[in-house]
Amino acid sequence: MDTTNSYTAWADGRQLATGDAGAVAAAASRAGRRGDQVLIFDDATGRAVELDPFADPPALALEPAPAAPPARQGRGRPRLGVVAREVTLLPRHWDWLAAQPGGASAALRRLVDQARRAGEGADRSRVAQEALYRVMSALGGDLPGFEEAARALYARDDARFDALVGAWPPDLRAYVARLAATERAARV
Repeated sequence: MDTTNSYTAWADGRQLATGDAGAVAAAASRAGRRGDQVLIFDDATGRAVELDPFADPPALALEPAPAAPPARQGRGRPRLGVVAREVTLLPRHWDWLAAQPGGASAALRRLVDQARRAGEGADRSRVAQEALYRVMSALGGDLPGFEEAARALYARDDARFDALVGAWPPDLRAYVARLAATERAARV
């Protein structure tokens, strides 16, 4: 299941809502007005999200997207987003880069793009694993089997993980299973 732009709200150990930011904020706001202790998680990162107390209608206080670096004047290609930074290499590395078609900068860009593509699956899996761990520790850190389940998560022992969280409360067990499915799918 895709967890991008998906949030889940919890109140007093039970799942209130899962879905887009607006629906989850509305459910969390209602529960908060009843006096329930509400926790909201970003399903993709496992990070806690605050309810914006000043928003009407209720909204989540989401982090703004990072601003683009200011355009520089002068050399380079500012319209393309090219940013000059310092790179420290050994002389043999500079010699190899200088001999590459397009020069050092083009060769470095190709190498970085190739490494990003090669590590994409591992990066997605690591992010999903960290998200699952954050949620588990926030909602189930004091439950029986938590530490063993965390070890099984990082060991990628799926059968043991499933068995250990199988005794957890039904809402939490289902939520953890959904996030675990995302993590397992990212391994491929």
